[in-house]
Amino acid sequence: MKSANPARQLMDRHRRPAGGYAVVAYGMCNGLGVTTEEVIASLTRGRSCLRPPPLELPFETFCGALADPLPPLPVAFPCADTRVARMAALGLRDLRQALSRATERWGPSRVGAAIGTSAGGLAQTEAAFAERARTGAMPARFDFARAHPFHLVADTLCALAGIEGPRCAVSTACSSSAKVFGTAARWMEAGFCDAVLVGGVDTLCRTTLRGFHALGVLSPEPCRPFSSDPGGMNIGEGAAFLLLERDADGPARFLGIGESADAFHMSAPDPDGHGARIAMEAALADAGLSPGDVDHVNAHGTGTRKNDEAEARAIAAVFGRGAWVASTKGYTGHLLGAAGATEAAFSVASIERGFVPASLGAMPLDPEHAIRVATTRVEGRLRAVVSNSFAFGGSNACVAFGAP
Repeated sequence: MKSANPARQLMDRHRRPAGGYAVVAYGMCNGLGVTTEEVIASLTRGRSCLRPPPLELPFETFCGALADPLPPLPVAFPCADTRVARMAALGLRDLRQALSRATERWGPSRVGAAIGTSAGGLAQTEAAFAERARTGAMPARFDFARAHPFHLVADTLCALAGIEGPRCAVSTACSSSAKVFGTAARWMEAGFCDAVLVGGVDTLCRTTLRGFHALGVLSPEPCRPFSSDPGGMNIGEGAAFLLLERDADGPARFLGIGESADAFHMSAPDPDGHGARIAMEAALADAGLSPGDVDHVNAHGTGTRKNDEAEARAIAAVFGRGAWVASTKGYTGHLLGAAGATEAAFSVASIERGFVPASLGAMPLDPEHAIRVATTRVEGRLRAVVSNSFAFGGSNACVAFGAP
């Protein structure tokens, strides 16, 4: 008689539960507020945080910025006490108890961290080089290796949370902190972890703002996703984190993820939304859902005409007019590496609290978009929500969540 395959036994033991993984807790900060409750309160009230930028720029635009000063890090950590590290610590604050329970239950080495970022410590590096331009010398306190690299955000979060399991930083531009859900699922299914902290963080910086301005996609006014005159996008900053855990309870379930890479163009979407459609269909298949099961699509919805047209075509092809569609970038701006996690947290909040947020700025709607855009807040029980994140180069992700 043949002996059992140990690898197969391990895979079977850690196979994803039929109901997905529990989203045990979530937390965030952005221009809407410095606590999760402040952010959700602004979302339910339809209040935008978009204002003229706090940085000096040679052009006009609106941004979603956190108010200074941010609380300093409590003790020494692998990362320097930078703005991005402070923002990450602030976003983590509402998960501390849940993380403590997870590390006690599973052990610190069985809890991992997968964190997305697009700019990492770039803002701190910009400030250091600006001082060098003024004075002729780099700041004595500036340490590039402890302030700039992407992985330092994950290192700092693990130190704050007492996590000793696998960790990584994902940087795929605007899909970064949606892609981390796929990383977390693969780790748990492979038996590396029993819980994973996922999320993302990005700060405002001149390089990013000037880059998007050079592409001609920044709006001098608050963005208007899915409107007949979208005008362009706004950039924001923030942090958001969610704790995924096997065999646990929480306000929602992470059901599945779909990913695609259409590589149509470095900075423009496939006009037919082919890659976006593949990601959404793959997310439904991974989650075991049909299009009719989904009540709400949290759209990528940047407010640029090309993105909105392509995404609307893709959503219409998958869901028709059945699901309510809303973009939350009219509230926060585009949070880049933190967008996927922030909008995932918004999706969980929508399930937990029973509402679809109004898609700010969408009126008057573009009549060419054959989708059901929520122009006012919609109340009601949500069975399943999907959240889209699409990035430069056609790096697409769609994350599916369900009611517990």
